[in-house]
Amino acid sequence: MNTITVLIADDHPIFRKGLREIITAEPSLKLVAEVEDGARALQAIRSQRPQVAVLDVDMPEPDGISVARTVKEERLPVAVVLLTMHRNERFFNAALDLGVAGYVLKDSPAAQLLGAIREVQRGGSYLSPRMLSQLVDDFRSRVKSTQRTPRFATLTTREKEVLKVLAEGNSVKEIAGGLNLSVKTVEAHKFNLMRKLDIHNKAQLVQYAIQKKIIQIPSQSAPQ
Repeated sequence: MNTITVLIADDHPIFRKGLREIITAEPSLKLVAEVEDGARALQAIRSQRPQVAVLDVDMPEPDGISVARTVKEERLPVAVVLLTMHRNERFFNAALDLGVAGYVLKDSPAAQLLGAIREVQRGGSYLSPRMLSQLVDDFRSRVKSTQRTPRFATLTTREKEVLKVLAEGNSVKEIAGGLNLSVKTVEAHKFNLMRKLDIHNKAQLVQYAIQKKIIQIPSQSAPQ
């Protein structure tokens, strides 16, 4: 069996000691670096080239998410497992965006961490079962909320204004001038309203605006 080289980074000595004992007890794993902050983690990743880096999300700067971002930017050949107490979807989405393959809650059993290390080293991905359960619950809650609340009702007054003028054929720059907003602000409103309405292009937006009678169907001149 090939040995997997591992780095651990966590600023809590007692928790780091537990990680060390879990990893060194496994014959198939080899601990090559143990650090307490993000700066040392990056230095060790660059010099030791571990196959897997187990990073605390909340360690001193740079934190685990920032280290993962640098790993991606520098294309360092290491698979990342993030350790966290957060079951927040925002943290999970940030990790996914950075290509993080493993996401393990700190109160998970040791077997789950070991499973995550082995899985990401093989090129797979691993998510703590309780985190997965939380994400599913959050998704179901959003679906129920969407079913209870008409999508149009979730738009702000400004988003409705932007929807109308967009559907009328105005450009983002024209809307910014007409509503006395910056182009970036209009772009943000456009993104939010299209996300809320599950609309993906201009044609769908116009159709929606006509359906909701936000704009009128252009009348055609009678033939001469």
